[in-house]
Amino acid sequence: MTTLTDPPKGAFRPSMLLYDSRYRSLTLQAIAAIVLALCFLYLYSNVAANLRAAGLNISYSFLGNTAGYDINQTLIEYTSQSTNWRAAIVGILNTLLVAFLACITATIFGVLAGVLRLSPNWLVRKLMAFYVEIFRNIPVLIWIIIIFTIMTAVLPAPSAFRGDDSDSSMLFNLAAFTNRGVYIPGPYFTRGFGAEGNGALNWLLVIAVLVGSLIATRAVSASANAKQAATGVRPKTLWLNLAIWFVPVIIVLFALGLQWDTPALRGFNFQGGLKIGGPLIALWFALSIYTGAFIAENVRAGIQAVSKGQTEAAAALGLRPRRVMSLVVLPQALRVIIPPLISQYLNITKNSSLAIAVGYADITATLGGITLNQTGRAIECVLLLMLFYLIISLLISAFMNVYNNTMKLKER
Repeated sequence: MTTLTDPPKGAFRPSMLLYDSRYRSLTLQAIAAIVLALCFLYLYSNVAANLRAAGLNISYSFLGNTAGYDINQTLIEYTSQSTNWRAAIVGILNTLLVAFLACITATIFGVLAGVLRLSPNWLVRKLMAFYVEIFRNIPVLIWIIIIFTIMTAVLPAPSAFRGDDSDSSMLFNLAAFTNRGVYIPGPYFTRGFGAEGNGALNWLLVIAVLVGSLIATRAVSASANAKQAATGVRPKTLWLNLAIWFVPVIIVLFALGLQWDTPALRGFNFQGGLKIGGPLIALWFALSIYTGAFIAENVRAGIQAVSKGQTEAAAALGLRPRRVMSLVVLPQALRVIIPPLISQYLNITKNSSLAIAVGYADITATLGGITLNQTGRAIECVLLLMLFYLIISLLISAFMNVYNNTMKLKER
């Protein structure tokens, strides 16, 4: 009786690295990695040699020097005597602020325009098409300049609010819209952590409470889903979720002694309250309407990717058109919308570097602009800028990819 067995494996030979399919791909990858490393080594040695020849060296000690310039919009305390590192932190926070606000408003504009582009109303459909074609085909820099110019030309100066017979008046004696920006009441705490309760730990506590409320409401929704799957009846969770959102944060704000600082005209400008500068508004609104036009097309494509039979089945069950869109169409369309939406959020973050056109002090204007010109440390500043935008882009991609994975179809 004859038995078939695998042929014995021979000993390893160096020629197998090229001629054996089991090792060839690894060999080619190793060679490519070595060549790439040698290229980077050559570039680094070349830069280092040129810097030595010019009497220069790579050093980040300049970050500890005095900045010597003012910044008109800051989220943390800053003066002209602060360090360059402090100025860079202010620029980073300003960049994150405008990117966060623009991502939210651009998503709102995009979803609304994308849904309305499919409206049965001819006029509404054409108006949304006009919005998309106009705003996405004109560079965002032009929109930033246009909006900033309109603000400075149309809105009144702070001096127009002076006197009882002034041409302008504050909105409900709380807010003022001027060509320098919008002044609104600003919150502050009379108790808590830090000097007079105004420490950053107070805001971190409020944020922590809101995050806890978010986790709690998701747990309530998950419990309701489980009961609905088991019994076919979904328990009512609206009032419980509202209580989870509002009761804890109200208690925390009351314990910290929340107060509001109302802006008032003193001298040549408004003092107190919270100032939203004109450059921030122009950049925020321009990025929102520009990117919102692209998001609208993503939303329209995602909705059209959902089978028409889904909407017909939902309508047959008696659902109203708005409920069909919110409960049936959009949840399925999100699987198509989210991947290109990630790119739009990344574009908002990177396009915020155009803030220098209207004098908004983002990270490009502070570290890559004034600090670079004052210190002459071009290589160091550019490397830090590249590192910042790389980290932010990777974080946005990671977060959105996690969200995208939660929206994918779950196979059973």
